Amino acid sequence: MIRKLAALAMLLALSTPTTFGQGTILFNNRVIGQVDAPFCRPDGSGLGAGFVAQLFLVTGGSTYTALSPATTFRTTSAAAAFYVVQPSSAVIVPNVSPGQQATIVMRAWEGALGSSFDTALVKGESNPITITLGGVPAQGAPIQDAVLAGLQGVCILPEPGTIALALLGGAALFCRKPRR
Repeated sequence: MIRKLAALAMLLALSTPTTFGQGTILFNNRVIGQVDAPFCRPDGSGLGAGFVAQLFLVTGGSTYTALSPATTFRTTSAAAAFYVVQPSSAVIVPNVSPGQQATIVMRAWEGALGSSFDTALVKGESNPITITLGGVPAQGAPIQDAVLAGLQGVCILPEPGTIALALLGGAALFCRKPRR
């Protein structure tokens, strides 16, 4: 009987998700009085529908690790389209404890949830910021989720290769010889 109870307790412990010991971030690029980092299109309008945002942990200055969950941009009004839909749960930063610092960037790109920043043709990235993570430490009181203080907004642009291809296509139209 005791073995069965011990096995059941172990199964329950393994099946229960936990964020203890992992840092957390409030994923919101607009927190009144703390963060106002709008993301926009080249024409100055908000990103809105058709764009994805995700936070990335930067280590060693060049290694980017995607953090979950990703989110979309608001679509309730033109003014709201500059800002993300705040996920229902905090972003978890694996292998970084609450109270420790982490360097984070916010990336946005044209696409649907599940698409990739690396393959997107229209994309942009914020400045890197170093923040102290929130969460539930192994010992001690919980720390409030980190806010993206210091984040600066970005107007995203097509990749330079996409722009170059468009320019080459336009030049080809002007350089062709007229038919007689």
